[in-house]
Amino acid sequence: MVGRRVLASWSGGKDSCLALWRAVRAGAHPQALLTMADERGERSRSHGLRPEVLELQAAALGLPLRVGRASWDGYEAEFIARLNEARADGCEAAVFGDIDLDAHREWEEKVCAAAGLQAWLPLWQQARAALVREFIDAGFRARIVVVNTRLAGEEWLGRELSHEWVDRMLAEGMDPCAEAGEFHTLAMDGPLFAQPLRLRDGDIHRHGDYVSLDLLPG
Repeated sequence: MVGRRVLASWSGGKDSCLALWRAVRAGAHPQALLTMADERGERSRSHGLRPEVLELQAAALGLPLRVGRASWDGYEAEFIARLNEARADGCEAAVFGDIDLDAHREWEEKVCAAAGLQAWLPLWQQARAALVREFIDAGFRARIVVVNTRLAGEEWLGRELSHEWVDRMLAEGMDPCAEAGEFHTLAMDGPLFAQPLRLRDGDIHRHGDYVSLDLLPG
């Protein structure tokens, strides 16, 4: 991948951030971030982030943000359309932060093939807890912004990832990578960022089993 132009599939969380970090360290040249939003562009599909927060991340990373807007039914077609745009702009591969869910990898390889791109998963088949610790040790910072209360306690909402909290998650039988959807994070700072994001806590929202914390520019 040395010297190759890549697009980063960007959730705004720790895994997509670490995957981008590994891609950069492997010699790839990121060209843009791609985030999927709801039909009106009011929230990201994956982590429920506001567009202004995603724009702050993109500015700090020094990369343009591409946003696809779609319902769940139209998600795949919209994603492929955005990949086609990236290929037309010279991208050769798309970077994804998935770790070990085969169905996710199969979908990513399918949509990339449809757009003539290679799917690159730098974190694939790596130990989950070790990846979180690598993220922390590299100097990245992230907070938990969504919790699935069927799988994790609400007290995790708003916590900043640290080795202490990884130890506690493991002791409680939680997956610190949250591959089952226990929680979602927002990356705020680290070696890819020109400066840390300036954010303030907003409202807490509840949607069925999910509780989320809005982090707002400020």
